[in-house]
Amino acid sequence: MLTAANRIRYITSFFGLIDLAAILPFYITTGLDLRSLRAVRLLRLFRVLKLARYSKAVQRLHRAFRIAREQIVLFFVVACLLLYFAAVGIYYFENPAQPEVFKSVFHSLWWAVATLTTVGYGDMYPITAGGRVFTFIVLMVGLGVVAVPAGLLASALSQARQEEAGMSRPDADHE
Repeated sequence: MLTAANRIRYITSFFGLIDLAAILPFYITTGLDLRSLRAVRLLRLFRVLKLARYSKAVQRLHRAFRIAREQIVLFFVVACLLLYFAAVGIYYFENPAQPEVFKSVFHSLWWAVATLTTVGYGDMYPITAGGRVFTFIVLMVGLGVVAVPAGLLASALSQARQEEAGMSRPDADHE
């Protein structure tokens, strides 16, 4: 902070807040017995993130996230809507048959997360025919939920690598 050109901007930046979180527990705990704040000291590990600025691979990944930011945000919103619709759907299919398992839409949200991410813990599963067909559809959509962000990021990484090499592809509009 002392060597920063713009101190206020550094203090409010991501790395400035990391530094604050890393040293704050030391000053809070001097003279006081606040053992519960010792866990906050683990935030010092985040200072390692400052080393990321010196790695070309991390800089390329950051550039790729900036390139695909809008698509990733849109996909995240769509994924959240899919989670909600999956929870509502399985609730209406399974609540009459399993009211103790699928108590509400919010209880069904756990099933939706486990199914859409294709983890499938097995603690909640459908027993009705409609619920099983609905689960199959949700699983197929879940495969896309995993594949789409990976494709977006791979495309953005490729574009970032091309930009880094100075071989930026001309847009289709200009051809």
